[in-house]
Amino acid sequence: MDVRGASAEAVAALTDELTTRVGPGAGSPEAAAAVADSLYSIAQTLRAEAALRRFVTDGSVPAEAKVGVVRDVLGTKADAVAIDVVASAVSRRWTSAKDLAEALEHLSEVAAVRSAGEDAGRLADELFALGGVVQENPALRDALSDPARSLEDKGALLESLLGGKALPATITLAKQALGGTYRTVSAALEEYTKVAASVRDENVATVRVAQPLTDAEQRRLGEALARQYGRQVHLNIVVDPAVLGGIKVEIGDDVIDGTVASRLDEARRLLAG
Repeated sequence: MDVRGASAEAVAALTDELTTRVGPGAGSPEAAAAVADSLYSIAQTLRAEAALRRFVTDGSVPAEAKVGVVRDVLGTKADAVAIDVVASAVSRRWTSAKDLAEALEHLSEVAAVRSAGEDAGRLADELFALGGVVQENPALRDALSDPARSLEDKGALLESLLGGKALPATITLAKQALGGTYRTVSAALEEYTKVAASVRDENVATVRVAQPLTDAEQRRLGEALARQYGRQVHLNIVVDPAVLGGIKVEIGDDVIDGTVASRLDEARRLLAG
């Protein structure tokens, strides 16, 4: 999530608060899932209700009044923990009014990841795999982005693809990708993968290879990257025949390209020069 100033400080504090309520040992996966659903729903409500959004982000309005409105207007239909988080959120300063809804959506993503518990690594893998399926299947991509289709219809399509195969948290986030703040479903899934890694205090590396890596090779690569970056690294493996041989690793803004294809390109440039 890209916010600055007071909004960045608010998001950091709220993330810590949320972790104490739905983090390890703090509650059941079902409870975390309920928090995720409510936070996402409230974020959508704030986007749709401009008057409510302006009121709860107005710095001149006393915090007590804003908290009271949140509990009166939203509290009857939302999870209690989610309402506590929202009450804390509206008591804080925000750089821009729109940042509040985006922050609550981000917190819903964190809660959804927490609901996966020890399967958070599997969740990250499923989100990455789904993103690849969407990217590689134009018909599916068009169906999920078609403005003429309802969110319910698109959600049913995702259920047919993922039901019984993916974690509940994966399905929850996939559906959120349909109507949230992200430009495309693919962009949302990419961000969710990063959130899943961040919750686990990991970096994310996209690894492109010509042939699948063995478990031992993945382990050695992960250990090498962890030593280099000072934290665990979650590997997203992409098998790409265009690589020809070798390996290409993208992690954050860093690119480590040791592929045969890149060496051939460099040789062609040298010959052309």
